[in-house]
Amino acid sequence: MNSLDLARWQFAITTVYHFLFVPITIGMGFLVAGLQTAWYRTGKLQYLRATKFFGKLFLINFAIGVVTGIVQEFQFGMNWSSYSRFVGDIFGAPLAMEGLLAFFMESTFLGLWIFGWDRLSKKLHLATIWIAATGTLLSAYFILAANSWMQHPVAYTYNSAKNRAELTNIVEVLTQKTALATFFHTIPSAAFTAGAFIAGISAFLIIKGKDLQMARGTFKLGAITMVISFILVGISGDLTARIMTTQQPMKMAAAEALYDTKANAPFSLLTLGTLDGSKSVFQIGLPSVLSFMSTGDFNGVVEGVNDLEAKYDKQYGAGNYTPNIPLAYWSFRLMMGFGFLGVFFALLALWQMRKGSTPKGKWFYPAMVSLPFIPLLANSFGWIFTETARQPWAVFGLIKTADGVSAVVSAGAVLFTMIVFTLLYGFLAFIEVGLTLRVIKMGPAEEVDYADPKLGGSEDKQLVMAY
Repeated sequence: MNSLDLARWQFAITTVYHFLFVPITIGMGFLVAGLQTAWYRTGKLQYLRATKFFGKLFLINFAIGVVTGIVQEFQFGMNWSSYSRFVGDIFGAPLAMEGLLAFFMESTFLGLWIFGWDRLSKKLHLATIWIAATGTLLSAYFILAANSWMQHPVAYTYNSAKNRAELTNIVEVLTQKTALATFFHTIPSAAFTAGAFIAGISAFLIIKGKDLQMARGTFKLGAITMVISFILVGISGDLTARIMTTQQPMKMAAAEALYDTKANAPFSLLTLGTLDGSKSVFQIGLPSVLSFMSTGDFNGVVEGVNDLEAKYDKQYGAGNYTPNIPLAYWSFRLMMGFGFLGVFFALLALWQMRKGSTPKGKWFYPAMVSLPFIPLLANSFGWIFTETARQPWAVFGLIKTADGVSAVVSAGAVLFTMIVFTLLYGFLAFIEVGLTLRVIKMGPAEEVDYADPKLGGSEDKQLVMAY
């Protein structure tokens, strides 16, 4: 392997690993805030126990997510310096906003939430978790806006003397259709993931007979969140597909292994092709469904891989503009398949628990234990599709991935850092899993107390994490 191949592998490994924690953090922030709001409004201790129990899991995930995210910045400078020089003027603005505004909100108000139990008033303390959760939302928006510029570059001019893109309108970068559609697809996906995390852990507590009153309530919260967010993911995904077809038609063609331009194009249920992905051999499809997904019209025309390859040869010069079709095809289907599987388990469990009974059958335990991992797989395959099906472009139509790699970094240096990062991430995974399992095994605290500062209950209390 050369330095380009190794740099791509390293970025893929570290980015997919980091994104395992991102959707849980985004979704859990709001769900924990919702649980604390329920306690604030009702005064029921079951909601306070749930807040502190899932709040502890949220904090573990948040901390590991922050650590793994730091590596992404180093990679841009080490392995992708040519790319960084080209996009730096564009990326600098949204990423600075993410760091100075969004992450500041997250970290500052999460710190207040952690140490503010019994020291801040109930209303003010509740506000801190809502502000911290909103910070995660803003953080996601700024990063997705930067990524969307890679999918569909807007509001820039090309400086040929410096060989870089230069920003002309930050508002347009932040509000372009790609950024908005991606945001409204990613956030329900995060809620779906966090809902599964809470539902799966709550189901485990139910099976073990721990705090059934709390666990039943949080299971319903998680499962209902999954169902609602799944519907929103479907709606936003439909919109995203149509925008993608307009802006990156090769990506949609690769996702469906559609080699020839067609009207009434079918949605592929199964396509078998050659090993190199150069042509289709056998296909089972739903007639006209792909046309509707892509254009909103069952008779719509969807461009195929071969015609787009010829078009891009003329537009950008001779080259290979076709992504890895087997990877795009199967990652797209695995993304959807795991999503459907997760919501199926949630609906089935909700149906069997509708009258307060505990589901019976050999399916329940393995289904609920696997439930937190299913959306993580769906998210991962979704991002693999999004990024790999854009290839060979790092920024669509402007700079190829091969042109973005650092020219002076050797393959040996990249391999060394990839090994180090992989070992480090393995160690962090060991810590994450160990801490999470320990918290789940201990279960929610049987007794929780709260001393209202207004009543003078905590003025002399040492500043510590109240968990």
